[in-house]
Amino acid sequence: MTSSVTAAPIAFIDLAAQRARIGGKVDAAVQAVLASCRFINGPQVGELEEKLAAFAGARYAVSCSSGTDALALLLMAWGVKAGDAVFCPAFTFCATAEVVPWVGATPVFVDVKADTFNMDPDSLEAAIAVAIEQGLTPKVVIPVDLFGQPADYDAILPIAERHGLKVLCDTAQGFGGTWNNRRTGSIGDATATSFFPAKPLGGYGDGGAIFTDSAELVDILKSLREHGQGVDKYQNVRIGMTARLDTVQAAVLLEKLAIFEDEIAARDRIAQRYNALLKDVATVPVVDPRATSVWAQYTLRLAPGVRDGLAEALKAEGVPTAVYYRLPMHLQPAYKHYPAAGALLPVCETLAEEVISLPMHAYLDEPTQDRIVAAVRRALGA
Repeated sequence: MTSSVTAAPIAFIDLAAQRARIGGKVDAAVQAVLASCRFINGPQVGELEEKLAAFAGARYAVSCSSGTDALALLLMAWGVKAGDAVFCPAFTFCATAEVVPWVGATPVFVDVKADTFNMDPDSLEAAIAVAIEQGLTPKVVIPVDLFGQPADYDAILPIAERHGLKVLCDTAQGFGGTWNNRRTGSIGDATATSFFPAKPLGGYGDGGAIFTDSAELVDILKSLREHGQGVDKYQNVRIGMTARLDTVQAAVLLEKLAIFEDEIAARDRIAQRYNALLKDVATVPVVDPRATSVWAQYTLRLAPGVRDGLAEALKAEGVPTAVYYRLPMHLQPAYKHYPAAGALLPVCETLAEEVISLPMHAYLDEPTQDRIVAAVRRALGA
């Protein structure tokens, strides 16, 4: 039998395996768009929006060009501006905070919880106090459903209500997860998600969506994504942008949405198996009992100084890894001048030194997972 050292490299996210399952249907769906020549605002876009809303339990879904643009469109629609504070976890991808300066507002960074890696409600309270001290007006909080698990909305929503904050749920990594049996997309004032190809529900290019129960907000969002149009795109009633979802991407996503429930279940089985096989050698992920995760990433915590050696050892055996995130947002060169809940965000800074993610996707079979686990255990001397 081929040894793990000489075996073929493992895919970190195996999009080809998914394509082998539904490639024929996706090809036919794309061909239908090509035949229609309705590449912008074709009927598949509206169909996808209806099915996404039904899946999430929201009244409306508004598709758009990326998860980043979904966040930006909501801040624009709510009139967030200079002098306003928007609260973001520091342990996340830059897009969450990136959109805040776009509208002239100030991101204020919040620490996260050591178990779930999601926004710490106590740190959020501290960040709000810092913003007020600096003369900023608290306007929006953006909890992130990191690595697939929803944030602690039971704690965050009451804080937002007390301080008059809009809650913009960033479920770019968590779409399909649940909090108290509610899908992400049906929580808070509005939700943004991403269909980047590596996401649990990903297209064949960039894409995103916004979820809301507000018909008024939908009207504004649809105007903003089409150059701020009024009766048509040649009447401009507000400053907008080009942020449509291409019809081809909608067609692809419709086929992927049809198997998404099955893939979520598969991801959870794989994650639970990882946990059982690795819990004695590393700190394995914790899912809040009120939540379910879509496992966008499977992320371990290791003792300080161990991670990089593990990554090198796994690479030598054809096992890829990734680190999300080596540098928290409040320490990033482009963002370190913005305020935070404290001079230090200790959990974010600790996690950045300790986390490492292993291959995770719905088509990770047990022999391949066993190979990954064996390599991890060898590298850790277990």
